This record gives sequence, C-alpha cells and structure tokens, in this order.
Amino acid sequence: MPELLAGTQRALLRRLAVDQSENRVPSIVAAVVRDGAPVWIGARGRVDGAEPTADTQYRIGSITKTFVAALIMRLRDEGRLDLNDPLDRFVPGTPAGASTIAQLLSHTAGLTAESPGEWWERTPGVPADELISLLGKQSMPHRAGRRFHYSNLGFGLLGEVIARNRGMSWMEAAEAEILRPLGMGRTTFLAQAPHAQGYAVHPWADVLLPEPSHDGGAMAPAGQLWSTATDLARWAAFLGGDTGEVLHPDTVAEMREPAIVDDADEWRGGHGLGLQLMRHKGRRVAGHTGSMPGFLATVWVDPKDGTGVLFLANTTAGGGYNLLADYFDIMAEREPRLPATWTPLAQSEVDSELLALTGQWYWGPSAYALRLRQGGLLDLTPLNGRGRASRFRRDENGAWIGLDGYYAGEELRIVRGADGSVSHLDLNTFIFTRTPYDPNAAVPGGVDADGWRGL
Repeated sequence: MPELLAGTQRALLRRLAVDQSENRVPSIVAAVVRDGAPVWIGARGRVDGAEPTADTQYRIGSITKTFVAALIMRLRDEGRLDLNDPLDRFVPGTPAGASTIAQLLSHTAGLTAESPGEWWERTPGVPADELISLLGKQSMPHRAGRRFHYSNLGFGLLGEVIARNRGMSWMEAAEAEILRPLGMGRTTFLAQAPHAQGYAVHPWADVLLPEPSHDGGAMAPAGQLWSTATDLARWAAFLGGDTGEVLHPDTVAEMREPAIVDDADEWRGGHGLGLQLMRHKGRRVAGHTGSMPGFLATVWVDPKDGTGVLFLANTTAGGGYNLLADYFDIMAEREPRLPATWTPLAQSEVDSELLALTGQWYWGPSAYALRLRQGGLLDLTPLNGRGRASRFRRDENGAWIGLDGYYAGEELRIVRGADGSVSHLDLNTFIFTRTPYDPNAAVPGGVDADGWRGL
C-alpha cells in the first residue's frame, strides 16, 4: 500500500476516532483510495473482541444498488435493452410498466420508496412474483419523470429485469460479471466470517441491541450485500473509471452524469444512473450511501482527482455523516495532487491533416481554439473562456463525435472545398471559419457583400 505522510495518517485516524467516540459506534473501518489503490485504512472499536480489519465484513445496504446499476448498463452495452425501454418489456404487470429503465435507475419512475407489506429491511423477503402481485395504484404515487423520489422498490424490480435477461438471479450475475472479474471475493449475499454483528445503540445509555439480518428476497437488490474495506476500495476505483473491462470507462462516466437533482433549491445532491452525486467545495463526487438495521456504509469517489473515500460501521444510526467530506478536505490540504507530467504525443498519434486543423477558428465573431490532445482527441474551446467547449473523438466510422459539454453526441464535420482544402467546420449547423464570418465559407444566411465597416 502506498504510504501517506505521517501527519496525514494521524489526521485521518483522529477524525475517525472522533466519529467513533462521539457517535458511540461499536466499530468502524474507513479507507482512502488514490489512483485505484487504497493508500490508508483505519479502524476503531471492536468486533469479536478485536479491532476490525480491512477484511472484516459489514453490510453495505444501498451501495448494493450500484452493482445492480452496473449490471443493467452491461445489458445496455450488449444491446439487450435500451435505457428508454419501458419496464413492461421485461417485467410486465406492474403499475410502473410505462416507466423507463433509466427512470428506475435515477429514482424518477414515480414508484413508492418502500415495498408493500412489513418493513422489508427487518423481515424475510418474498419472491419477485409475489412482490409484483402486491403492487397496485398505491405503489405509483407520482407521474413518471416528474420528480426525484428515492425508491427501494424500483431497484427490486431492476433486479428482476436482470434475472429475466440473464436467466439467473441478479446475485449470480453480479458474482460472474462483476465480483470475480474485479477480485472482490469478500463481497457476498450473506455474511461470511469474519463479519460484524449489526447493532442499534440505545439513545440514552451505552448499551446495544442486536439487529436482525435476513435474505431480502425480491427486495435484496436494494440493499442485501456485505463487503469489506478492501473490496469497497476496489469498487471505489471502479466508480472512478478503473473498470477492469467490466464496463467501458465511458459507460461509468455516463452513470456519473446528473440525471436529476434531489435538493433543487441548493443542488448539493443529485442522482445519476444508479449513483448518488454530491457537490462539496468545488468537487462533484459520485458513489452511494448505505444503511440497513445495524449498519451504515458510504463510498464516494472524485474521478477528476482520482481520490475515493469510504467507511463501514455496525450501527443503525449516528456515524459517518460528515466523515468522508472531511476526508476529502484532509487529502486536499495535506496531500494535494501533483499535476500530471506533460508529455508530447507519440509519433503514432501525429496526423499531419489533423495538425493542420489546429489553431484559431471563429463561430461568427467569437474566437475558438482547436487543439490536438493525447489519445487523438480534438478539443474545441472558446479563447475568452466563455462559451461552449467540447472534446471530440473519432468513431469507428471516422466521424468526430462530441464527448462532453453542449456538443456531446453531436458530429463535428470537416468540410472541404472542390480543391480538397478545408473550407470550414460544421458542428451541427454551427459554422466555424478561419476568419470571422469568412465570405468564402458557407455561412448560413450569407455574409454582407460590403464586409466589415465602421459607423
């Protein structure tokens, strides 16, 4: 494990100790991940009479949803479903049949938060067919797409989408397609020793009450899994883009894109496709919180910085709420990232035709710079810093497609004249020319024949 400065380690451990002590947490393990690997793991409290370790299992609650979301995205990338498909295509007979897969992933499908019947987190679950038979109009209190409404029930149904596509349970699919390929052998459906017992801590006395733990049945995709700090550190790396070929990094980046804001007045929190989003001091981090009776857990990752933070604890309530935000702050203050070393393009990436395109271009009177970047990307950026910037990658058909910003998904066409020279750039009807409003280019609406003039 790469080592942090001694002062950083002390600050991280002290913050963990304060959280465990002040919130009266029976045990807690936390970790910091940098560039895909854990750089610090700390623990406080006791499990079976000893301090917990990076290999001690805790229940991770709703972090389970991120694994379910990854399985759905694998199905999408394989062409077995479309995110705009209605739920009815795969799981007919529910009141959310017209809601899309994307709406289920982003908690905008209109479903209730919980399943019908007894509190599912503390009672044995039922099979999917039985759960579906219990759903009625009361399970759909909102119009699909209207608002964010967190739904454990929605992820129970997504687990069934996976099962019916794969011909196996969602957990079997997770083991085969995610956990084994990523080496996450200590992430399991039921607890495996060594593991922590879940507890509720009495609000007015220093005593504990053991919490029950059951197979959630059809609701298990909403919060069943157990994991360790080591395995969750690998998952943090995955969410940051180190995907190990389980998913393409672009797909995980798509999961991290905001689909809905869940606190519209402030936009401090939101949701992507199966991932929670949080803004903190200029960062936009992705991951998920998790809670089940007797357990709390959270994993956050800042892909831009390559830093992830996580904790697992065996308490029903009270710990870890500000811990990870403080960990980001400690790392930013004490272990700031060095800029990546600049290196020139490899000779194999140098394309003389692309090189000739670089430099200044104009959209009307607005100046833009077109640059050739590592990986064969074209980067179009306004020179005054105000305007629409995007990067473009050439697809398998040779077209330049926008990766981000306003022009994401749009095609940048390099238009040539009769003599073969480049006339202009056409970006979805926006024309970029080498001089402002070049009269020799196909500027929509034409250019005044008398040209530029004074008043």
